[in-house]
This record gives sequence, C-alpha cells and structure tokens, in this order.
Amino acid sequence: MNIFQRAVNRITPKFVKQAVLEGGTNDNRFSSWLGKTFFGFENGTLETNENIFSIVSRLSNTLSSLPFKKYKKYDQQFDEQMDRLIYYPNSNQTLDSILNVMEVSRNTNGNGYALIFRDVRGAFEKLVPLVPINVEPVIEGNSGELWYQVRNGGKNFFFHNSDIIHVRHITGSGNWKGISPIAVLKGSNDFDKAVREFSLKEMMSLRDSFILTYQSNIDEKKRDAVVEDFRRFYEENGGVLFQEPGVEIDKMDRKFVAGDMQIAESVTRDRIANVYNVPGVFLNKGSESFSSNEQLMQLFVNMTLAPIVKQYEREFNKKLLTSKERVQGFYFKFNLNALLRGDSTSRQQFYHGALRDGWMSRDEVRRLEELPPRGNQADELWISGDMYPLEMDPILRKSGGKPDSKDEI
Repeated sequence: MNIFQRAVNRITPKFVKQAVLEGGTNDNRFSSWLGKTFFGFENGTLETNENIFSIVSRLSNTLSSLPFKKYKKYDQQFDEQMDRLIYYPNSNQTLDSILNVMEVSRNTNGNGYALIFRDVRGAFEKLVPLVPINVEPVIEGNSGELWYQVRNGGKNFFFHNSDIIHVRHITGSGNWKGISPIAVLKGSNDFDKAVREFSLKEMMSLRDSFILTYQSNIDEKKRDAVVEDFRRFYEENGGVLFQEPGVEIDKMDRKFVAGDMQIAESVTRDRIANVYNVPGVFLNKGSESFSSNEQLMQLFVNMTLAPIVKQYEREFNKKLLTSKERVQGFYFKFNLNALLRGDSTSRQQFYHGALRDGWMSRDEVRRLEELPPRGNQADELWISGDMYPLEMDPILRKSGGKPDSKDEI
C-alpha cells in the first residue's frame, strides 16, 4: 500500500466493512446477498441455456484450478501472507472457491468484485467476494479517485479502489463497469428459446395419421359405423380394430424434421463462442481445423485465458502487495504451463531438447512432472557434446578430463 492507501485504510473503520457482512452471518433466512452469484436475468439464462452454462463453467473451473503462486525474482515464495491467502482468505472459503465465484460473476454480470480487509498495519487480512449487482463504481468529484458504492440492507458503503479487487469484461468509453456477455447474447438467446419452444410444440402435436379407403358399394350407415369405430380406436390410442371387408386402413407417416432446429442451434453456439472468445469446439463444433489437442489448447490459452489471468494478476499485485514489495521483485502469478504440456510424446521431445541445449536441469524437469528433485549434478545445467556440465572448460571435453598433448607442450 502507498501512503494514500494507508490513509484511506485508517479512515475506513473496520466496523464499516464488517457492517457490509453482517447480513451474511446473522440472517437465518439465508436471504442475504453476500456470496450469491446467480441472480436475476443472468441466473435465469444460466439455468435454461446449457451452452452458456458450459462455457461459464469451463472458464471459472479452469481459472480456479490453475496453480497460483507468489514469486520473488522467479524464486517461489510461501510465507504467512501466502498461507492465509490460499487457505484462509475468509472463514468460509479458500482462494480457489473465491476465484471461481468471481469468474462466474465476471462471465454473467460482466464484473467480479472482492472486498479486501486489512489489519492496522495495512497488511492483507481477509478477502470476501461481493455480489456485483450491489456494487457501483463511482468517481469522487474533487479528487477524481475511483470509489465503489456497496449497497446492503438499505444502506450505502463507500470503499476506495485500493480495497476492492475488480475484474471485468471490456468496458465502454467513460464507463468503469464491464459489459455483461449475457446481455450481449440476449437477442440470440431469445431467438434460440423461440425455436426450441416452437419445435417442442411441433413434437408434442405430432400424432400418427391414417387413410381410410372404402369401396363405393358401402352404404352410408356402414361407412359411419366404420368411421366411428376407427375414431374410438384412435382416441383410445390402441385396442382392437376390425377391418371390414371393402375397407382399407393405411398409415400416413409424419416425421419431425429437425434441420431448422439444428441450424439455429449451430448459429447460437457460434455467437456464444464469439462473445466468450473461446474455440467453437468447446461447444461440440467440429475440430477439423486443429491438427492436435496441443494446438487447440495453445489457442485457448493465448486468446482466452492469458488476458483473463493477466487481469487477476495485476489486481492482486497492485492491491495485496506494497510498492516496496513490488520494487523488491515480489509478484503473484498463475501458472499456465500445465495447460500446455501436451501428450507424453510432445513432453518427451520438449524436455529432451531443453536438457541437451542446456536451458533446463533434470531437477527442473522432475519438478514439472511432480517428481522429487535429486540434487547434486541433477540440478546442474548440461549441454550436449555429448552432455558435459555447462561450466566445464571446453578444453577438457572429450579428453577424459586430461589436457591435450599440445597443451602440455
């Protein structure tokens, strides 16, 4: 925290932040807004559109399952702050569940918020996700600083932007709130819903039809009896039907044609994939354009996950670390490498080249494969020639450790 952030933290009493949470701990009716994510229009769409539900689930689950670590100049750190952040960010959740809630909120409302609690020294103490519908970014007129208005129990609370983690979808000019993807898809969802309802009615009204053929010599009374007998058979949906001489009964096939429904479904899937910026194959579209799963994951990580992850990292680095810590080289980072590991053959080729070219050690490879390091020479860099320690004098290579005869002279 900088000097201004410390001042804001001091003038924002802890009981003010706690007041925002009282409803979530004291309301026995479980009607408080705290911790809710699905609500209103977004909730209804998630519950009724399996394609959007699939994408939101995939993005939120993938993000929350990524390894999240603290580093100091590339060296992994695990201190008291990291232990609290990962395992006890608040009394009810772990960090992965908070990230999951925030990402679901971001992909429904367009915004994900979390309130930061600090101790008297301004250090991180607690992290609590907020319901986006009750949060409104505002600009203070005199200072031009961004504040967040949080509504709860008929009251308004204001928090400086240094105390709010805010991740969002793209915003319009002059607006601090992200645009809701579900709102963008409203027209597509309404069209898809109309097609589904129409198709369902067609299927429900689809019943077997028959052609009654009778000879011209059948009198009117007998004909009425045959028709009445068949009507009874049809209404009872079965039973015994006696086919009179001179009367023929042929079934007329009626089939439901789902072609239009399939076209509408395909168009809707493409629009959802475009809005959420994910490959169409994630919505069961053909994957012929990808030569391998590794290529598909590379596209997903580069075009979809990387911008999302960078936004979370910036927020955590800015608001949970002090300026002094950032200058010293501390930073938070998600590890995306696990998604790019490929199959066993691809990994073997990757590691083989890294080891022989001398930019990875065997212990670094073992750590990536979740194997314990061996230490000693396994933690050294080697280079092919064939395979000497990188620090070895080139004169000693291929000589069994002895100088050449010319060198002795």
